[in-house]
Amino acid sequence: MNQESTLKGVRVIEICNVAAGPFCGMLLADMGADVIKIEQPGTGDTLRSWSPITNGYSENFASLNRNKRSVTLNLKIEEERQQAIALVAQADVLIENNRPGVMDRLGMGYEAMREKNPKLVYCSISAYGQSGPRSQEGGFDLTLQAMSGLMSVTGETGGAPVKCGVPVCDFTAGLYGAFSVTAALRQAEASGEGAHIDVSMLGATLGIAALQTSQYFGTGQDPVKLGSAHPRNAPYQVFRCKSGYFGMAAGNDALWKAVCSVVGREDLMQDGRFNTTINRATHQEALRDMLEDIFIADVAEVWLERFRQAGVPCAPVNTYSDVLADVQVEHMQWVQPLELPGGGQTKTFVSPIRFNERTAGVMRPPPSLGEHNEEILGALTRADVVE
Repeated sequence: MNQESTLKGVRVIEICNVAAGPFCGMLLADMGADVIKIEQPGTGDTLRSWSPITNGYSENFASLNRNKRSVTLNLKIEEERQQAIALVAQADVLIENNRPGVMDRLGMGYEAMREKNPKLVYCSISAYGQSGPRSQEGGFDLTLQAMSGLMSVTGETGGAPVKCGVPVCDFTAGLYGAFSVTAALRQAEASGEGAHIDVSMLGATLGIAALQTSQYFGTGQDPVKLGSAHPRNAPYQVFRCKSGYFGMAAGNDALWKAVCSVVGREDLMQDGRFNTTINRATHQEALRDMLEDIFIADVAEVWLERFRQAGVPCAPVNTYSDVLADVQVEHMQWVQPLELPGGGQTKTFVSPIRFNERTAGVMRPPPSLGEHNEEILGALTRADVVE
């Protein structure tokens, strides 16, 4: 089995902009689904205008829209809306990330589409969900990082709120969406009935915060910012050394023993502040200061090699140029060439999932706006489009 064939024969209609919905659609496309992206004529997905631009084409857009086809339809024009409805009637999945109510006003909400296609798996991705007191509020990754509590545990102790540098709320919602779609497809195939999947960025971000929510439920206390440190493990953070910083995580007693051996301080194992995982976490500031006084003697590469030899998990604090050139990334063949419309050439990070020790390549380059209008819309017959 190859990754590109797992969803072969599944047709997905994507009516989405920017990140969460397009990422969901691309995950399905990477698995072989035929994803048809419906875009606004003239402008298309907002992401098409984001830099960097290579030969007139957005590399940000390219990174989320490989393996898809693009058609342009103005859903506010009746004739073109009917073409979109006809495409949905023939599809297995619809993904949309509009504000709740928009698709209903267009006559393309779940109930209307279910009448046309009872087996349809309809996935709605939004900021807060399809119902409830906040459902009509808009949201972007920044506002959801603030709302979800994520910012309250991100950054240095006492520092101003900061967001995670990666748009984690957007992409987590897309992951939950793709996972739910594949599960619902199995049910639809067995029962003949589709489903309306309601994925909220708020819910998805809280879903991956299980350790933080369980800490609150168990103690009644809010988790706090710890910089790169861990509330229940130490040493487990980024440490300063002669050349900057490196990460090291000794998450159990055996690894702590190895750390003590590497730094030549076996006596620390008997220190009452550091003799158990709980005690080390409680006194981790003192432990960090003590270790950094030792680490300042050498550069990160030296310490990393010593800790690797001792079996202690550790890593450099990489830039993206560093990690994309890493030997493991090269071995996995995750960075591959990508052709852009207009003749531009770039690279992209492909699906990180490997099937049978094989990394899937790019099956279809990202589309130019409306590239597949004739191919897809031209195949619709008059009987398909119901006025």
